[in-house]
Amino acid sequence: MALRARALYDFRSENPGEISLREHEVLSLCSEQDIEGWLEGVNSRGDRGLFPASYVQVIRAPEPGPGPGPGPAGDGGPGAPARYANVPPGGFEPLPLPLPLPAAPPASAFQPPAAGFPYGGGALQPPPQQPYGGGYQASQGSDDDWDDEWDDSSTVADEPGALGGGAYPDLDGSSGPGAAGRYRLSTRSDLSLGARGGAAPQHPPSGAKSSATVSRNLNRFSTFVKSGGEAFVLGEASGFVKDGDKLCVVLGPYGPEWQENPYPFQCTIDDPTKQTKFKGMKSYISYKLVPTHTQVPVHRRYKHFDWLYARLAEKFPVISVPHLPEKQATGRFEEDFISKRRKGLIWWMNHMASHPVLAQCDVFQHFLTCPSSTDEKAWKQGKRKAEKDEMVGANFFLTLSTPPAAALDLQEVESKIDGFKCFTKKMDDSALQLNHTANEFARKQVTGFKKEYQKVGQSFRGLSQAFELDQQAFSAGLNQAIAFTGDAYDAIGELFAEQPRQDLDPVMDLLALYQGHLANFPDIIHVQKGALTKVKESRRHVEEGKMEVQKADGIQDRCNTISFATLAEIHHFHQIRVWAF
Repeated sequence: MALRARALYDFRSENPGEISLREHEVLSLCSEQDIEGWLEGVNSRGDRGLFPASYVQVIRAPEPGPGPGPGPAGDGGPGAPARYANVPPGGFEPLPLPLPLPAAPPASAFQPPAAGFPYGGGALQPPPQQPYGGGYQASQGSDDDWDDEWDDSSTVADEPGALGGGAYPDLDGSSGPGAAGRYRLSTRSDLSLGARGGAAPQHPPSGAKSSATVSRNLNRFSTFVKSGGEAFVLGEASGFVKDGDKLCVVLGPYGPEWQENPYPFQCTIDDPTKQTKFKGMKSYISYKLVPTHTQVPVHRRYKHFDWLYARLAEKFPVISVPHLPEKQATGRFEEDFISKRRKGLIWWMNHMASHPVLAQCDVFQHFLTCPSSTDEKAWKQGKRKAEKDEMVGANFFLTLSTPPAAALDLQEVESKIDGFKCFTKKMDDSALQLNHTANEFARKQVTGFKKEYQKVGQSFRGLSQAFELDQQAFSAGLNQAIAFTGDAYDAIGELFAEQPRQDLDPVMDLLALYQGHLANFPDIIHVQKGALTKVKESRRHVEEGKMEVQKADGIQDRCNTISFATLAEIHHFHQIRVWAF
């Protein structure tokens, strides 16, 4: 018996790997076994992919014969031609061409996720979160190895006092140490979904409007999914938010912006010092940091900066965390490299301290204020607490507080986002071009120009030496003047070689920092665009009578939260861009 099914409802594919269906269309099934509510098959147009199992009814009947038979064959009976057996009367309206389909995913790719993991399990478990843009990656040991007790495997994160509090209260709302000032926030109440982390199928329309749900992205490795944005928009986020964890977006004169830091500060980075351990077997560079709000110096290695960056990039999916200066495997103790890295860290620290959200983050304050060299236990407590932070992924979006009774025009938001996307693309191209031109010009100043001026100086000195062969007393002054001219050309060559340090190097360091920001924004914009797509899908379900207005409004409210944060981050980027240049 052939495996066939008839479509009960229309279904339009939303993601790569899905196929569209028309009501009454007959499909060929690859298998009768559904995968988390999805079946795989081939529609009448020859497209192969996934579709919701609840949208079709399996037909258990023998295949039609190869040719027409007597009697009812002409009416589609058992003897009717098989060529048009799966086309309903009247044919189909043309559909848009589908996206290229990937190979059919194995059943293991749709296994339910492990407990507590928000993105799905099995073969689709995403790799560890990398900083946005892929341009910068946390150190893997090439620069400062994790070789000391600072990364001890023992944990003291739950001890009181680490990063400002005790353990979180139980999820059932029971009180406990540190329960005061915490609020349980959840987005689950207004949307019924399938297994968390899997590809939840859409349900067929029926008399009740609440039967339809917004589909999940099949690409479980997209930024929208990995950041937790999809789970938040679909109403899966649930957690306790402390008062101190709230990130407030306010309406400023130019639109949404982050609430200002009431206690602004700066931080200096000085005295890079080479230190050793293990009786001189291991060497590293230590930097002295002095925050202005504490005036207490702390010492940090590059690996500490690297660890902090990884924590911040994981926690804040809609905030552009500036990239650190590049790592270098060799020459790490050369004076020029140490000086260049220090300048890059100063730029990085200035941007961090100027950001209203990052500057107040617990893990950043722990990094700036905890004296790891004298209070190792306190440092480890804060480190483990940061690594066990529950307000990451989908729960991070629960910490966002938007202006009350403020609604966004999503069409206007989309227009602003698209305009900013074009701007960042053009700025990235221009910054890359300027960086290339400035590097080439600096190379010429350091090598070519200096060498050419030295050649001219050498020529003048040669002429002076020739004149010295004439022992006439009246030519002595002329000889000295010619020799002095040669020395002047040598000095000019040295000035050319030193000039890039005064002007071009700082500009290129700043460009490198901004290129890191520009590499972050495509992923930030992708999160907002993914949320907007879910809103459009929910509205379509409402228009078709498949979803209650209340559910669609909940999705739009959560999309507004992401849009507020995205616009606030864009506003901050414009501010620091004008300030820096």
